[in-house]
Amino acid sequence: MERRQNRKHSLGRLACILLLITALLAGCGGKEPESVRVGSLKGPTSMGILFLMEKAQQNQTDYAYAFHMAVGADELLALMAKGELDIALLPANAAAVLYQKTEGGVAVVDINTLSVLYLVTGDEGIKSVEDLRGRTICLTGKGTTPEAALKYILERNGLGENDYTLEYKSEATEVAAQLAEDSRGIGLLPQPFVTAALLQNENLQVALDMKEEWEKAQGESGSALVTGVTVVRRDFLEENEDVVRDFLEEHGDSVRGILEDPGTGAALAVESGIVAKESVALEAIPKCNLVCITGKEMKEALSAYLEVLYGFNAELTGGSVPEEDFYY
Repeated sequence: MERRQNRKHSLGRLACILLLITALLAGCGGKEPESVRVGSLKGPTSMGILFLMEKAQQNQTDYAYAFHMAVGADELLALMAKGELDIALLPANAAAVLYQKTEGGVAVVDINTLSVLYLVTGDEGIKSVEDLRGRTICLTGKGTTPEAALKYILERNGLGENDYTLEYKSEATEVAAQLAEDSRGIGLLPQPFVTAALLQNENLQVALDMKEEWEKAQGESGSALVTGVTVVRRDFLEENEDVVRDFLEEHGDSVRGILEDPGTGAALAVESGIVAKESVALEAIPKCNLVCITGKEMKEALSAYLEVLYGFNAELTGGSVPEEDFYY
């Protein structure tokens, strides 16, 4: 009788211990989010997640995703700042600005797009940066990142501000329209506007790839001309690190998918409203430099790029360059 009572007490204690361990593990593991809220821009930076978006729509992902595609970066910055998005694909400098505004409240987890900028002209005499001496270059956005990248490349090739003229337009379509009127003009355009302009005017060609010219100017520094990066709210990252790692894996798979199957990618780009015509999307996708670069390589490429932007105009990076904790 006494042995039975002791055994009951032992079993009771064991049950309590098991319940306590279960509770502790549950508390440490945290609760998975009902859905991962992802924001992106209607442009090349969204192309790399098109296959992920398609998989999520077909319930083929480990987590439920809620995607929001915006026209302007300001909308995504506001949603991230208010905690209404968990992950956002942003212009690289906008990510730095968000980091400053939220006092380190976001971390960058990958580079999703390298340069999409190309120098377009019908002048076959433009073969190098030196050939731009004394010429007028048409581009969008005074004080923006395309201007900063162009001026940096010109400067590194020995061209001072008196050696060329920049003519600013409000939109890329205006640059393309001017090139259509004067094919000997020179314009700095992003994809997919480059492809659209070339398809509409057979006299135009890509004279210089800004990604290649940036790399020549930088040498072996590890810097890259970056267009887009992916950021995560820091509190979401700390609570759901496994979810973020799975997202990065899915993102990488999606990038590989669209590069291996641009035909399907082109159809998805038109369906999502990124590009108007499949023919344009099909030609543009391989030239958009879609990537999923993480870790040390990401930090080296992005930090050096942001240093250049900061040197050009501190406001482009939010007044200073991000600290070490910006890089996941």
